[in-house]
Amino acid sequence: MKWHELTIRSRAEAVEMVTNFLHELDADGVAVEESWADRKPSESRLDEWVDRPLNDIPSGWVEIKGWFPEGTDTNALTETLRERIAGLRAYGIDPGDFSLEEAVIDEEDWAESWKRYFKPLRVSDRLTIRPIWEPYEPGPGEIVIDLDPGMAFGTGTHATTALCLNALDRAIRGGEEVIDVGTGSGILAIGAAKLGARSVLALDLDPVAVSSAKANAALNGLQDRIDVRESDLLGALKAGGTNDRPLNVSPPVDIVVANILAEIILRFIDDVYAALKPGGLYIASGIYVSREPDVRRGLEEAGFAIVHRDEREDWIAFTARKPEGR
Repeated sequence: MKWHELTIRSRAEAVEMVTNFLHELDADGVAVEESWADRKPSESRLDEWVDRPLNDIPSGWVEIKGWFPEGTDTNALTETLRERIAGLRAYGIDPGDFSLEEAVIDEEDWAESWKRYFKPLRVSDRLTIRPIWEPYEPGPGEIVIDLDPGMAFGTGTHATTALCLNALDRAIRGGEEVIDVGTGSGILAIGAAKLGARSVLALDLDPVAVSSAKANAALNGLQDRIDVRESDLLGALKAGGTNDRPLNVSPPVDIVVANILAEIILRFIDDVYAALKPGGLYIASGIYVSREPDVRRGLEEAGFAIVHRDEREDWIAFTARKPEGR
């Protein structure tokens, strides 16, 4: 079998939306490669990319690949992609002078192209992500997340995901109830549970992501502590679960984490505030540096106090606290 490989080069701030477009168009796999020039050298193993070749991607740009099965109408597909990517400018997201290329590759090449982007990765003081096809021996005190990302975005290799995992590592002390909004592959929900959260409600609007997150929770033996639901943002809280299966958390909760776009973070800040206990934490990532002032202002106007600001490769994550007594 052959596969159509679409390669998009765009500015880094558009990466989340471009990957979303590829998933919405039924890509069977998506991979993101960032500029090697943007990787910061480190004396530790944190955020180390294993066996990564140098690339020629300019600083501030990314290369996004999507794979589609033989028989796909690639003319219609590329036309739709070009229109959607160009349309991002209307929402304040600059894809730059982006390019889109198409190639046809064999099944074996598709498998290797996908897997070469994803190796064991240390993302925080305690957390390491291991793709299921890679052998890995953890060190003392190291917590390993086993992951088969499948078609759902979220391998931990992107800066926004790593920022969230670091914030969760810092925030979780054990016994918390957590909500993960836009769970994707389930990586943040699994990380929260492995760090000691008592129960995690993982929400995503995409049924493919819901299936992937459920599979990954089971892969890590956490299906009893992670409740994965199809939901538009926090809509599942209003429904309260189903008659035969109530939600596994009882809002207000201790932590809400969301690795999504700045525009969506701003859209449901008040809902997050209401879903948190007094003193609860909101970890918000997916914020490109140009949108930082807007999100900071939105959080503070909603009543949150920003207690941590983390940055990596021009992406920002805020940890914001709901005041005690409210």
